[in-house]
Amino acid sequence: MEPFKWLDDQLLRMDWLAWLVRVLLEDGFGLDMASRSGASLHFFIFDVIKIFILLSVLIFSISWVQSYFPPERTRRILGGLSGFKAKLTGALLGTITPFCSCSSIPLFIGFTSSGLPLGVTFSFLISSPLVDLASVILLASIFNWSIAIAYVLTGLVLAVLGGMLIGRAKMERYVEAFVLHNPVLEIPQEELTRRDRAQFAWAQVSDIFRRVWLYVLIGVGIGAAIHNWIPADWIEALLGQNNWWSVPLASLIGIPMYADIFGTLPIAEALVGQGVGLGTALAFMMAVTALSLPSLIMLKKVVKTPLLALFFGIVAVGIVLIGYLFNTLSYLFI
Repeated sequence: MEPFKWLDDQLLRMDWLAWLVRVLLEDGFGLDMASRSGASLHFFIFDVIKIFILLSVLIFSISWVQSYFPPERTRRILGGLSGFKAKLTGALLGTITPFCSCSSIPLFIGFTSSGLPLGVTFSFLISSPLVDLASVILLASIFNWSIAIAYVLTGLVLAVLGGMLIGRAKMERYVEAFVLHNPVLEIPQEELTRRDRAQFAWAQVSDIFRRVWLYVLIGVGIGAAIHNWIPADWIEALLGQNNWWSVPLASLIGIPMYADIFGTLPIAEALVGQGVGLGTALAFMMAVTALSLPSLIMLKKVVKTPLLALFFGIVAVGIVLIGYLFNTLSYLFI
């Protein structure tokens, strides 16, 4: 286990980078790492660089894999399945699409217009922003592997159950007509060379960086402020693990915000560091990524109010239950 721990510390947690930033700030700029300003600056610089390095490597790798699964091929895979297996496959395909909730909606429209069952497309829509391969690595780098794996498993369960409930509700009449009648073109997929796949992967990295860099900076900045400037007793009084309202309140606070999981992870890290329950912090993160107000507004253009309300209710209740579960069983993970 010792070699694995060393790899975990150096490659994921990037202890070498934390040391390098500390040396730069102490020796280069004479800052005291025990002071609030020094600790905040170290938190900010270290987390920003770490997240951007991991993002570059992970998104490139995921996008390379994704180049083998264009929308037409994904639709054919899902179209040949039914029932639980179809929902599970839709949720798992959501994990290899590094999209935020708003970016997932165009794919949701494409899958729905091509005739895939509504439950399958909603399993994908729930899973895609909530759980992806990059989030597993980032969660492990900030917390540990137990938390990362448990988060992914509960997210997949929520996506599958959510899709099954929506599928059984027979809500197809609440999908806007333009979605159901949107023509789907059958475009033959050309054989891509390695260079083509590399160019596609780098384009994905560039596109995702362009969309998330500001949210990463804001998220890390908020995390640094929570970690070093806001008194821990204030945060614990509001969101402490012993308060029954902490999980629903954290979820409610997260909904008006809009960010990828990459921007919310530093906030969750800082909240846990200040005594907030693990489940409360993860519920906040899930609400931001899966139920952000901008994504709900976009989804309202695609589905009618009853279906939107059902989707929101299922995901919101699921997030709150997952939050309570993690708070109750936090001794297993930390």
